Amino acid sequence: MMQRPPIAVRAATAGDAPRIIDTLARAFGEDPALSYIFRDAATRPAKLQRFFALILAAESDIGLTDLADGGAAAAIWRPPGAWKTPTSTMLRHAPRLLATFGLVLPRTLRLQAMLEAHHPETPHWYLEFVGCDPAAQGRGLGGAAIRARLARCDASGMPAALETATEANLAIYGALGFAVTGQFDVPDGPRFWTMWREAR
Repeated sequence: MMQRPPIAVRAATAGDAPRIIDTLARAFGEDPALSYIFRDAATRPAKLQRFFALILAAESDIGLTDLADGGAAAAIWRPPGAWKTPTSTMLRHAPRLLATFGLVLPRTLRLQAMLEAHHPETPHWYLEFVGCDPAAQGRGLGGAAIRARLARCDASGMPAALETATEANLAIYGALGFAVTGQFDVPDGPRFWTMWREAR
């Protein structure tokens, strides 16, 4: 039986931004949390493109995004102490926030506040977003992108955390060492699970 070659994972550079945005917009097309924010399925793909462009613009270091197979899967991480988006960053990107969310900005900010209220304060690496292009799913690319950073977490003795609103993802993250630490329901929205992984 032939073995698949190892999956190449590398840190993103500025030139990778368009591919990351496209990959994540496609990957999150049916995501419960982003479907709660962008409820119109017809306009959601374009809005997700703007959303992930905003996310990348707000990140302090695009090099903390790990890419598998040249960007077919991407994992956006935030380092210890930086899991919360500073108010200064939100003010700096206020025009893009309004352009991206429009009338759903209040709902988006309420969701962000709920996520922050349930987020652990203990220093950790935060897996903010991870997704794989639907055309490349089933090849282990998303897991490879995550494991690259987890190896560094283990080497430095630092835990990792994430939230997910997709119940099917719990087993996937569980196989990577994450354990469910809590759950909460968004009024008229999805259920979220919080997960934590101690360094190995």
